[in-house]
Amino acid sequence: MKTMRATIRVRGLVQGVSYRYFTRRTALELGLTGWVRNLQSGDVEALFEGREQDIRSVLQWCQKGPLAARVDEILVDWEEGTGEFSNFEVHR
Repeated sequence: MKTMRATIRVRGLVQGVSYRYFTRRTALELGLTGWVRNLQSGDVEALFEGREQDIRSVLQWCQKGPLAARVDEILVDWEEGTGEFSNFEVHR
C-alpha cells in the first residue's frame, strides 16, 4: 500500500483552543502518523502520513477544528510518505 504525506499550515484562531490535541486525537483515530505544533505566527502546522483517504478525512476535520476555533485558511503540500513516524505527536 502506497502511503502519502500531507504537510499543512492552518491559519485563523487555532491556538489556545485545543486545536493540536483534537488534531492528534482525530489523526490517531484514523491510524495516521506524524505531528502537530504551534508556530510563532499564531498558525498551526501539522504533518500527516498514511492512506490518502484517511489524510483527506483529517483535513476535513481540520477545516473546522474544535468548537472554539476559527479556521480561515489551510495550505496543503502533498508528497509520498516516507514511513519515518510510528505515532502521532504534539510538538511543543
